[in-house]
Amino acid sequence: MESITTPASAADLIAQPDVSPSALGRLASQAGVRQDQLAEDQRLARLTGLLFLITYATSIPAALSLYVPALSDPTFILGGGFDRGVSWGAFLELILIIANIGSALALYPVLRRRFEVLSLGFVAARITESVFIAVGIITMLALNTLRLEAGDADEASLLVVGQSLVAIHDWTFNLGPGVVVGVGNGLILGWMLWRTRLVPRAMSVLGLIGGPALLLAGISIVFGLIEAGSTAQIIATIPEFFWELSLGIWLLVKGFSPTALAALHEPRP
Repeated sequence: MESITTPASAADLIAQPDVSPSALGRLASQAGVRQDQLAEDQRLARLTGLLFLITYATSIPAALSLYVPALSDPTFILGGGFDRGVSWGAFLELILIIANIGSALALYPVLRRRFEVLSLGFVAARITESVFIAVGIITMLALNTLRLEAGDADEASLLVVGQSLVAIHDWTFNLGPGVVVGVGNGLILGWMLWRTRLVPRAMSVLGLIGGPALLLAGISIVFGLIEAGSTAQIIATIPEFFWELSLGIWLLVKGFSPTALAALHEPRP
């Protein structure tokens, strides 16, 4: 006959991968956890995974394709017509902002049970990142507006204004996705998920490595030690890239670890 008397709590069971569903059910009942609460948390996990993947689907086309003509050509502002690529890039980044904040809000009810302050810090980091992205969107739309409506304005002045808008956009990227993400998605989220074991710890380690690496690269760009888009920055971005991608896929497909989730519902001493 199956027994769960040893270990005595869900926290003790986290390290044991072969806990049967019936044992987990009795443990959850003993801890006062209703199955509908656990099911709701798993729905939040899958929503979080979906939103993380949406951030990839919306950020990559804008950065690698749609914005490239405007960011790489100093004479773009003199083109004399509205560029639809910039408009689509801005639209995708608006969806990116929604997905960014939504992913933090979806995780907050779960993680606050163990980390009241850090879980709120993750929400704040996601909002801060999104503010930087929003400023970048405004600069790109302003560049598109001037391209369409500048008329007979002095070309030299337009070029200066255009380069200024591009520089502002570049710094919103360097400070938002380049620095704030390292703190929020890397260090804060990676630490909370590593401690709670809601996802495999080997995956959380990617965040704990990628966050500091991204943060160090971003600060190095601020102080002029490396260039934005350099090989050093690209290498520093790799762990964070795969951390967020693997987290999104895992949560969408697998959800949270059931034993770790049950442990979060246990009353703390």
